[in-house]
Amino acid sequence: MFKKWKEGYISKEEYNVVCTNCRASIRKAKTRNELRLARETKNNKKGFWGYVKSKRKVKEAIGCLQSENGELIKNDIEKAELLNSYFVSVFSKKDSVTATDLRCASEGIRESKHIIETERVREYLANLNEFKSPGPDGLHPRVLKELAGVIAEPLAVIFENSWRTGEVPDDWRRANVVPIFKKGKKADPGNYRPVSLTSIPGKIFEQSIKQHVCQHLDRNSVINRSQHGFVTNKSCQTNLISFYDKITEWVDQGNAVDIVYLDFSKAFDKVSHTILIEKMIKYGIDKVTVRWVHNWLSDLTQRVVINGCTSNWKKVLSGVPQGSVLGPVMFNIFINDLDEGVEGKLIKFADDTKLGGVANTREERERIQKDLEKLEQWAATNRMVFNKEKCKVLHLGKKNEKNTYRMGGIRLSSSTCEKDLGVLVDHRLNMSQ
Repeated sequence: MFKKWKEGYISKEEYNVVCTNCRASIRKAKTRNELRLARETKNNKKGFWGYVKSKRKVKEAIGCLQSENGELIKNDIEKAELLNSYFVSVFSKKDSVTATDLRCASEGIRESKHIIETERVREYLANLNEFKSPGPDGLHPRVLKELAGVIAEPLAVIFENSWRTGEVPDDWRRANVVPIFKKGKKADPGNYRPVSLTSIPGKIFEQSIKQHVCQHLDRNSVINRSQHGFVTNKSCQTNLISFYDKITEWVDQGNAVDIVYLDFSKAFDKVSHTILIEKMIKYGIDKVTVRWVHNWLSDLTQRVVINGCTSNWKKVLSGVPQGSVLGPVMFNIFINDLDEGVEGKLIKFADDTKLGGVANTREERERIQKDLEKLEQWAATNRMVFNKEKCKVLHLGKKNEKNTYRMGGIRLSSSTCEKDLGVLVDHRLNMSQ
């Protein structure tokens, strides 16, 4: 229309009317699109946040990364290689568990008969989120969802045979790792969290394994009551309430109370596969499932993907994949015995741990110190590491002597922990009301 106006085919007034109508149509279309994204947020989080990201002035793409020698890496392939090398460097040393060891350790454990049902597989397929990203095998969830009625039965047969024989397809043991920035300097590879995108069919099978394992854990009350992460009917809120109920009770009685906030370094990445398998056997999980999990963890590989550029494949020597279905359950099994022998009040949300205790007398403060030593001994035995710089102590009570606590000879720094104090105050106000 602008060209027609310039060439004299229409008047300036006609052109202005068209421009006004065009702008109005664009505004209405944008409004409709934003309303659609808002209504579909529950099922299409990726689309919603993608739109939000497109409107932000500051882009969150991975910028230049600094290598160990101080060189700035700008190429996407080199950045992917640098991040993958860092992610692999934090793994614990790998120990092999032979099939013979596994059979001997599993003797006497009851073997389950059947855990895969075609209808359940069809239900998992029908409930797939079609907006999720596919894994390294390229099988898109939308395709699998559309074909749920056709492929449910053959998939169920594949899943059942995989579980019974312990054979795991290679595609289920590969992961595309997406680096997610946490905080700190964006150029530091250590400030990124690896989130694994794995095979969708593999995840569907993991759902069946997870359900089977969780039924055993719930039926036998295996998971300690102190764990509130990835547990049915528990959450961050139950974690806070159960811990602060006891803390506020002590404070209201006029006691001095010390709380130690503990932080594991790369907790999910350092899980020893050998120790995890031993604990699964210890907690009575059937030998067929233990063998399958062992084989699944044995030859995991990963590569980092940045803007479509990929690094080389590297072996995963330890840890449970962050982003997998089984990962959180496996981690809960691994860390379940953390509070054995601990006398103070200990609460966990996955690996985030709080230890609290009354600290009126020297003996009570020494008891907290002994609990810390027991926790450190557990970490050494299970090849985990506390990040002592992030472990903080919170002192409560007017008569608190603010005792100095140590881990591995290193003094833990005190913190005001304003956020937690705010939660504590709000909770006490609600109790009084």
